[in-house]
Amino acid sequence: MSNSEDTEQQVRESEVDMNPPKRLRTTETLTGGKDREEEKSTVDVSIVMPVYNASCWLDDCLQAILVQDFTGSMELSVFDDASTDDSKKVVEGWRERLEAKGISVVISGHNSEQPKGVGYAKNKAICQSRGQYLCFQDADDIMLPQRIRLQYDASVLHKNSLIGCRVQRVPEGSTERYTRWINTLSQDQLITQVYTSHGPSVVMPTWFCSREWYQKVGPFDEGGKGVPEDLLFFYQSLRHGGGLFRVDQCLLIYRYHEKAATHSVTEETIWKLRVDFLQERVLSQWESFTIWNAGKQGRKLYRSLSPANQKKVKAFCDVDENKIQKGFYTYEESKERPKPKIPVLHYKNASAPFIICVKLDMTGGDLEENLNSLQLKEGIDYYHFN
Repeated sequence: MSNSEDTEQQVRESEVDMNPPKRLRTTETLTGGKDREEEKSTVDVSIVMPVYNASCWLDDCLQAILVQDFTGSMELSVFDDASTDDSKKVVEGWRERLEAKGISVVISGHNSEQPKGVGYAKNKAICQSRGQYLCFQDADDIMLPQRIRLQYDASVLHKNSLIGCRVQRVPEGSTERYTRWINTLSQDQLITQVYTSHGPSVVMPTWFCSREWYQKVGPFDEGGKGVPEDLLFFYQSLRHGGGLFRVDQCLLIYRYHEKAATHSVTEETIWKLRVDFLQERVLSQWESFTIWNAGKQGRKLYRSLSPANQKKVKAFCDVDENKIQKGFYTYEESKERPKPKIPVLHYKNASAPFIICVKLDMTGGDLEENLNSLQLKEGIDYYHFN
């Protein structure tokens, strides 16, 4: 660790680039008249790391970056979002070891009274970086040694895509269903299950993509606390025709803890974004459809739809005989007269396409078995929403 007074002064300064990156590959010839910075070729991969009060995790995180087996050129680009702990100093303490391994280091940040949010910090870290490819790394997670190599190889093959990987969740057993979903989605389901409450089917802590694709899709929303900047970027990537791909190896130890930024986003914020995206991408293409679940979640989806899409709902379906025997769901809040009455059917008597509002992996396999019995194709005959 460097303890020089100069370094300590730099750590305290706001929005300061603590040294230009070193060990960058340069073009073979430099022509006069151009800015010398522009003449330097980019590094292959920039590790993009927003930091906020992460000092207790940074040693593990940075040690994992140090031992990457990628043979191309790398840099670490850190932006500190007004940490009140010694996060910046911890990162600075790793500079010498990282640069000795050929990994250039760029550190900046601000010391405003309040953090400006993850989206802001990611954008800043990207702006100050030079990589042709971007590897997103949360400061509280740990990448496995082959992460950058394998995701780089995948990104070169899958242009204009967000590349993910399988994860190990710690503490073990936390968010068990979510972790299983992350790791077991098929390649097709990465595309079809983008409307579920789990969020991006390629999860943000595992993202890897080209700088060119980030520039086409981005930047991240800088609305700050409570804004799901990763979900917004994910949807925007899909709108631009972007692909999704997962390296089917565990390349990241994904830490769960109560201080994670994701906990600041409300369920209702996510719900509205999901409903809007579902209407835009799926329901706009359908003339009519059935909502699978006549209970609370299915009725909530119906009420959240635009009037035009409410009119497309030909039925609810369920397995609950009590709901089926009632025969109809009456939309009491409607201003229409008479109030809309939607039939409630047994799923075997209902017709596709379906929007399924039953939670995945929660019915002991019954939902999945019922779906299979109808010989339906996900992404054509139905989409999961919950």
